[in-house]
Amino acid sequence: MRLAEEQEVDLVEISPNADPPVCKLMDYGKFIYQQKKRDKELKAKSTQITVKEIRFGPQTDEHDYEFKRKNAEKFLKEGSKLKAFVFFKGRSIIYKEQGQILLLRLAQDLEEYGKVEAMPVLEGKRMIMFIAPKKKSK
Repeated sequence: MRLAEEQEVDLVEISPNADPPVCKLMDYGKFIYQQKKRDKELKAKSTQITVKEIRFGPQTDEHDYEFKRKNAEKFLKEGSKLKAFVFFKGRSIIYKEQGQILLLRLAQDLEEYGKVEAMPVLEGKRMIMFIAPKKKSK
């Protein structure tokens, strides 16, 4: 402690469980700053995966389908996961097959941009399918 006072630095306990405890003379403010900077760099390097949603009806017409397909293509190119679902309102649940055909067609159209993570599954009034982007080859 006397050395730390003489050199006008902080005495930082590195390993309190060691026998005897390990301490180091350093500028504690600078140490904290460098640690935060290192954490920020690691966070910047890690990638955040976003999930984009596209909603269809069981009887979505051709133009709307093409428009939504282009958006899905764009999302996959950006590296986002895609959650495509068909929402059944009221009695439209009788068109389950049409909804499944629509989602499988979408998966086939987006085959070169992403791969199907989960096949269409009916959950309540929604039929959901997940598509993950393909890895970019360098």
